[in-house]
Amino acid sequence: MEKLLTQINFIILPDAPQISGLSFRGFQGESDYPKMVAVITGCKDEDKIERVDTVKDVARTYKYLVNCDPYQDMLFAEIDGEVIGYQRVLWREEVDGNRIYITFGFLLPAWRNKGIGTVMLRHAERRLQEIAASHTDYDKPRYFETQALNSEVLRQALYQKEGYKAIRYAFDMVRPDLENIPDLSLPEGIEIRPVLPEHYQTIRDASMEAFLDEWGFSPELEPPVEEWLENPNFDPSLWQVAWDGDRVVGMVLNFIDQRENKEYKRKRGYTENICVRRPWRKRGIAKALIAASLRVIKERDMEEAALGVDAENPSGALQLYESMGYRMIRRYSIYRKPLNN
Repeated sequence: MEKLLTQINFIILPDAPQISGLSFRGFQGESDYPKMVAVITGCKDEDKIERVDTVKDVARTYKYLVNCDPYQDMLFAEIDGEVIGYQRVLWREEVDGNRIYITFGFLLPAWRNKGIGTVMLRHAERRLQEIAASHTDYDKPRYFETQALNSEVLRQALYQKEGYKAIRYAFDMVRPDLENIPDLSLPEGIEIRPVLPEHYQTIRDASMEAFLDEWGFSPELEPPVEEWLENPNFDPSLWQVAWDGDRVVGMVLNFIDQRENKEYKRKRGYTENICVRRPWRKRGIAKALIAASLRVIKERDMEEAALGVDAENPSGALQLYESMGYRMIRRYSIYRKPLNN
């Protein structure tokens, strides 16, 4: 059994590798945010992950955590008191009733392939088993879940070694230029309107309804409007939201990440949160909203557009995006294994 020494926050893992100076501990509050950013930053080149993280970004995320208590649900690995990696767990209930117990983490490249990642993953599973055991009123399927980018070879090997199987894939896609944008019209009676603050909650509610059909969707994990407002990329003047009278029928919530563009020396806009509510589907609304989105980010001096998509999206999103000029640039594998509890 693991022993939690609350006085100094150490966590002793009996299966830990014998590495000089290696220790594990729990979360220590806001003082850990810079250390987490340093680990993420130290991993992204090796893992070919394009992202820019700040302490403010981490603080905002942890302010709005759902189904996760970082003081109970995180593990930090240190060498001689310096953080080299961390792991966090959470859980969600999907619309179809499955309950999913999620783990993810980061480990600096210099300390990989030494057994540290294995014991961290096993610790995460033990914690998730504890959480699952507390859900005594639940009798539907339960699964461990995690994911890996196709460039994260060691991570994929670890998951496979520990009994996980890839059950789903997601793609990052890029439209490499903003030329030859098709001129597409919305159906009669549907119009794009400027977004006002009083529309935010209505837009979020419509998005939540539209995504109920999406695989793995969990409403409780979706950011609230308050979190939108704190995001530095929040710019509703870029959004393309379609209305039918007083009803939101579809949207693309575009944004531009200027920090990311600066670091990677590009001019990219994101065409994300693409959705149409069920009664208005199959009428060309999504395609027209994407075309309008491409035009609006081009007007902001962007040169390319990007989005993420579930490879098996039942509404045919992948084919839609390909028809609009997007091409896959990287793949994520979603891994699961049954949680036997």
